[in-house]
Amino acid sequence: MRPLLMTPPPRILVVAGEASGDSHAADLVAALQARRPDLSFFGMGGSRLAATGVELLFDAREVSVMGITEVLPRIPRILQIMKGLAQAAAERRPVAAILVDIPDFNLRLAKKLKALGIPVAYYISPMIWAWRRGRVHTIKRLVDRMLCILPFEEDFYREAGVSARYVGSPVVEQIPAPDSAVAFRTQLGLKPDAPTLALLPGSRMSEIRRLLPTMVDTARTLSAERPGLQVVVPVAPTIAREEVLSRFEGSGVTPILIEGRAPEVVGASDAAVVASGTAALEAGLMQRPLVVIYRVSLITYWVGRMMLQVAFVSLVNLLAGRRVVPELIQGEATPERIAEEVRRVWTPGTPRDEMLKGLAEVRGRLGETGAAARAAESVMELLPPRAI
Repeated sequence: MRPLLMTPPPRILVVAGEASGDSHAADLVAALQARRPDLSFFGMGGSRLAATGVELLFDAREVSVMGITEVLPRIPRILQIMKGLAQAAAERRPVAAILVDIPDFNLRLAKKLKALGIPVAYYISPMIWAWRRGRVHTIKRLVDRMLCILPFEEDFYREAGVSARYVGSPVVEQIPAPDSAVAFRTQLGLKPDAPTLALLPGSRMSEIRRLLPTMVDTARTLSAERPGLQVVVPVAPTIAREEVLSRFEGSGVTPILIEGRAPEVVGASDAAVVASGTAALEAGLMQRPLVVIYRVSLITYWVGRMMLQVAFVSLVNLLAGRRVVPELIQGEATPERIAEEVRRVWTPGTPRDEMLKGLAEVRGRLGETGAAARAAESVMELLPPRAI
């Protein structure tokens, strides 16, 4: 009698970059595991994906860089990782691939996967509607299902012939329920009655280097004006605590570091200074006043300026269709300007009330929770039927 041959479980390749992508990908994997326990996953990501049981061949931190000058020294290693993922896909033959954000990396990888006949679902759409719109033709050719997290993206892609679905914003379900600043401070072990400033410098080392020193100088200015000010910094899992603490040395400001939990840190604050990106949207959904800042290398900035096709850089303002929160970019992101904007909205008054009203409108436009579940249903449509 011949021995029975065991069929390996269907595999899915998952590729995510920095901390927010890792978090969104982990929620999607968990939703797929609930629907198809027979699936197995491998690829690239961070601690959240690892916690779901995904076999990580590469660490997301190795490709989590932004800006032309920041990327150039890392290109050989990034290409090596891309080649490794493509080889793994060729050997393991996944039934589908889920690519999350990091478009410069993932769209190139998608080309290799398409050549292997592997269906590609793309979660967290590249912001090609903001710049490099010509990429939509590449996406049409390489991506089988675009899973959008901003409400206007679905129409943009469908008009270009891309199979797209707005699944909702995963940020909505990843933030805690509304509560008072005092309640969040108590949860985090902070002084409940002390004035509190949140600093969110980002989850990439390049952001820590470029943004955190300016944030520290801002905190020093505001600390002199507000005795007892608590300066709280959520530390992303991609960043070593020492990298954050070293930027405060000699400033006279002693930060309180919290492992992750960025939304709760914002919820505990009277105001927040936040790096532009997903963190700014998370902060806005916590309904606290914030100032968005960003700074990249001069080359990256000028290239971006020439290609940018939208009026704002922060997702909060893009979703609102107007300036709800201040955006201080490049040379405007000085400690003096940031502190000035924070002062405007620190205490009750018209500027603060108008900002909070705008943030509430943005929250309403993102719809209900359940993005990961809806994304999982779309991915399931790309999978072969389950073996009986």
